[in-house]
Amino acid sequence: MSTYAVPMLEVPDLIKESGGDTLDLCYQCGTCSGTCPWNVVRDFRVRNIITRAQVGLEGYEGEDLWLCATCNACVDRCPRGVEIVDLVRTIRMIIGESGSLPKTLRAVMGSVQSNGNPWSGDPAARTAWLKDAPVPRFDGSQDAAYFTCCSQAYDARNARVGRATLAVLKAAGVDLGLLEGEKCCGDAVRKAGGESLFQGLAATNVGVMNGLGVKKVVVPSPHCLSTFSKEYPALGGRWDVQHVVQVLADRVKAGKLAMTKQVAGTAIYHDPCYLGRHTGVYDAPREVLGAVPGLKLLEFARNREDAVCCGGGGGRLWMETPVEERFAVGRLREAVARGADTVVTACPYCISMFEDAKTALGMDSMRIADVTEIVADAVEG
Repeated sequence: MSTYAVPMLEVPDLIKESGGDTLDLCYQCGTCSGTCPWNVVRDFRVRNIITRAQVGLEGYEGEDLWLCATCNACVDRCPRGVEIVDLVRTIRMIIGESGSLPKTLRAVMGSVQSNGNPWSGDPAARTAWLKDAPVPRFDGSQDAAYFTCCSQAYDARNARVGRATLAVLKAAGVDLGLLEGEKCCGDAVRKAGGESLFQGLAATNVGVMNGLGVKKVVVPSPHCLSTFSKEYPALGGRWDVQHVVQVLADRVKAGKLAMTKQVAGTAIYHDPCYLGRHTGVYDAPREVLGAVPGLKLLEFARNREDAVCCGGGGGRLWMETPVEERFAVGRLREAVARGADTVVTACPYCISMFEDAKTALGMDSMRIADVTEIVADAVEG
């Protein structure tokens, strides 16, 4: 006896009403599947998820839904303008409301709900990463407020990046103050389907920053940059937001950042998806690195708009991935083949993913560094 799939006709309407309003634009050309970096390491059909969602067939909400790292490569190339990342986010939100999030993401959401960050960090210790660095709190008298990424606040490796960042911003004469009372920007939370939780985080952050009279925000994370500049304005957060590399690039051009120490070595720059494809910042980090004395700078075969994701976006930073399927592993191997001794990037997620890949491959001699750490090496004192 033949069996037939029974479509759930309410599913596509629910997706469109919940934020995936470009669902019907997809005409199944397959560009998204051909573009997705997952297909370098395994079979993954973005188109299959969209097809099933369009007609309400079971499977649109399956395990593959949680592979998407929201790198925006598919959106960048879609000939029909389908906002695929928004579709994935919306479907995850619908599934999450039924309590069907993957176990690791449930733990992340619980931590954000309880602690205001995804790292189970004590909210009272959010500034402990500063150690003895004399950074004033933002009181409205400074030019800009510095928004600490949760990864910098609670991850030891990224905390080192944070301290280097503040040191080079000080050396460049940037007048800023540290925020107090803020919570996670909510990017990963929203991309993983936690919409109501994201709204609560945004409300807190908008209240804190508007209450302090913030006009300009400097962020170390491209995820904060994208979220603040593209999603917060609709929620009352309308600020001039710049990533640290943009601030430093402006200072380099103005001759206000003196890098006088020679930095020996060969570095290869990795474009973070949220700095590049999501917010269009490609030149600034290269301009900064190009001004570092003695540094030889290389490029990956796939760079800028074509760069391969590190694999950490969309909540995947907290999800388990087999070593041979980690995008950062492939990038490290290419870095070695191209003669680099340092992989440099400008995102805390990328730092974490590359450090994990380095450990998995036993590449002890390879350095993983943020742009600001390279600059700190070149600045006297």
